[in-house]
Amino acid sequence: MLSPASLNICKILPICARTGNQAIRKYSVSKMSEPQWKIEKARLTKMNWADRRKDYKIKDYLTVDSVDPWCNYVVRNKGIEAKKHTLDDLTEFKKISMESGLNKDLGQKVSIFKGDITKLEVDAIVNAANSALKAGGGVDGAIHRAAGPLLQAECDTLGGCPTGDAKATCAYNLPARYVIHTVGPQDGSPTKLESCYEKCLALTKENNFRSIAFPCISTGIYGFPNRLAAHIALRTARKFLETNDHIERIIFCTFMPIDVDIYETLLQMYFPLHDWNYNDGNTLTE
Repeated sequence: MLSPASLNICKILPICARTGNQAIRKYSVSKMSEPQWKIEKARLTKMNWADRRKDYKIKDYLTVDSVDPWCNYVVRNKGIEAKKHTLDDLTEFKKISMESGLNKDLGQKVSIFKGDITKLEVDAIVNAANSALKAGGGVDGAIHRAAGPLLQAECDTLGGCPTGDAKATCAYNLPARYVIHTVGPQDGSPTKLESCYEKCLALTKENNFRSIAFPCISTGIYGFPNRLAAHIALRTARKFLETNDHIERIIFCTFMPIDVDIYETLLQMYFPLHDWNYNDGNTLTE
């Protein structure tokens, strides 16, 4: 037996056919067959920030402007410049060649954020996902819970994601516009971790995102060394920013105290606020 909704459709479609209104007929069938995540994604995509804020599930969201850029962060947090890098840091740092003339400008385009990535109002937050793109633990679980069930519904249509790759979805109930899901390595591969950051940043260019927030990919249960992971993240971001000016802010979310300390130390190398270049070895400490 047909449901009441089905009976109504059966009554409407012949009327459309008799009146020659094929466009309405096709639209009705198509609209009713679309999944809820796709309808909601289309609605949210058309909205500006002011309209989206009316729908936020949280009130304590943080705009990009409320997160200090690195150049201001150093001024507000005394003692950061007393943190010195190690011999191993210098060895890792020598893998990059930087345009020192860009230091001042790029120091305004990166940030450390100590807090919950799901509260950031940015164009995209990055999810440290698993290859099945199923809600897991840690950052992954927190993002899915805050975004709501439609995030998983869209993820289920993507066919998973290989290690080192990235895929974007709508962010639904989050204050961010999009979630970029990337799968970090479980085998300690620096190349695959670098690829995660590269693919995420490439998606910002493809979609003209102006702000993006990263968690510390693979450093949780995947066991990637925190310090090496930070070198890879900062080196990749620096190289990207030197040749792509569409990005206004890259935010590194450092929830754990160990990551806060590491990023405060290494940002001085990759985004120095002084004229010297750490590659010259003059500021080397044991």
